[in-house]
Amino acid sequence: MTDNATLKVFKTDEEWRQILTPEQYRITRQHGTERAFSSPDFDSSKSGTYRCICCDRPLYSSEAKFDSGTGWPSFTQPIAPDAVTNHRDQSYGMNRVEIRCADCDAHLGHVFPDGPPPAGLRYCMNGVALSFEEQ
Repeated sequence: MTDNATLKVFKTDEEWRQILTPEQYRITRQHGTERAFSSPDFDSSKSGTYRCICCDRPLYSSEAKFDSGTGWPSFTQPIAPDAVTNHRDQSYGMNRVEIRCADCDAHLGHVFPDGPPPAGLRYCMNGVALSFEEQ
């Protein structure tokens, strides 16, 4: 898939299970959450691009990454406005905005209104849902 991908990616659950680790499947396909501070990239300061682990779509630039103190990789914005989609999430008695990959519908994490200026957003992502391409 190219960086300008607009084609939707559809796979059966069995196909996803064959290409993802059990933890990647649980997070991205079953809307799970990894433990805080468990992602190898949660505090990385390397330059590069964070991509969807399921379909390789570029999602976040390291330039938008910041230390939120939460233990999850956090970003101020996606790499492009159409890279991710927002979905209402009222699970666990909370009212949140879930973030999914626009190409394959993988659950990535949530966005919260407590990020740094100017937008004030914190895209709190599961590190296991992302792959990192260093530049």
